[in-house]
Amino acid sequence: MSGRDSGGGIVAAKRRIDVLDVLRGFALCGILLVNIGPITQMGYGALEALGPDDPLPPVHPAEDYLHLFVDGRFMPIFAFLFGIGFALFLDSAQARADKPRLLLVRRLVMLAALGALHMLVYPGEVLLSYAIVGLVILLPATYLPRWAVLIGGVVGSVAGVTLVHGGLPLVPGLFLLGLAVARYGIPQTLERRSGETAIAFLLFAAASVAAVFWQVSDGLNKTGFTTSSVVAGLLMACAYVTGMCLLMRTPLKGLLHAVFAPLGRMALTNYLSATLVVLLVGWLLDFSSHDRYGALFALAGGLLTTQWAFSTLWLRHFRYGPLEWAWRCVTWWELVPLRRRTEASDTAGALGAAA
Repeated sequence: MSGRDSGGGIVAAKRRIDVLDVLRGFALCGILLVNIGPITQMGYGALEALGPDDPLPPVHPAEDYLHLFVDGRFMPIFAFLFGIGFALFLDSAQARADKPRLLLVRRLVMLAALGALHMLVYPGEVLLSYAIVGLVILLPATYLPRWAVLIGGVVGSVAGVTLVHGGLPLVPGLFLLGLAVARYGIPQTLERRSGETAIAFLLFAAASVAAVFWQVSDGLNKTGFTTSSVVAGLLMACAYVTGMCLLMRTPLKGLLHAVFAPLGRMALTNYLSATLVVLLVGWLLDFSSHDRYGALFALAGGLLTTQWAFSTLWLRHFRYGPLEWAWRCVTWWELVPLRRRTEASDTAGALGAAA
């Protein structure tokens, strides 16, 4: 059976794993909260204006809450999901292409180009680093047995925590862990793992509470520069992921899917477009002069609401987000159909296939 439809597009070999879209959208929300400050350089101007003997301004309570519940909690989720998505795409491509890894190379090169452009307006962006790590680490790892990938992920993650206190050096380990988890079939069988997920959530939640106390004792102002803050971030990220997976097994599944999946399915478009909006609003409101946490949360809430509405409406008519579609076209090196089929054409196609 051909892997392409009559319009030259790619036929989905497997149904989407809803929980991955939800987790990706959930992570996107946290990443935006973390990124607004660095993108707008919020409060940096006030710090630069201080004299050598001037006291530092008091820490806003919102900053502590971000350190406790957001900083270092969502980027690990995003990196882990990237590794899972990499593996799932390779599995799908192997069934439809003679040279599936060539598709992955094109996919990562396109991501690197987008990341390089994004870096012009936001030097702290991660897509370029993700693409490089994907080419150097993930792609060769696809030739290894899954147990070796898992060991590499564990070793890389531990090294990223203990040797360099997280940040981008933590990404290779998380990528490999995501790749290994997908190779072991866990996302595909998650619906049958409620008991295991519940146990994991309880363990991660308990461990993250202890780690947060450790982080606080080291000083919240040092978040991101201490082992305790990285450990707390990773454990809480694991608690967030397993907790969301459990909630997706409850009557809240429909609500969670409606809220987060549209954001997750258009994560690339939403992530890059958010930077432009944040830069503009930050300039208009002069974020750099003072800490404006009220405006920060208002901006995040307004932007996410707008992106959710746009993503929801867009996906009713199109298969992929704008940048996701361009990314897919480069990956497959052809124009992939973007508009959704009408119900009538779907019915006609099904009757034709049956005949």
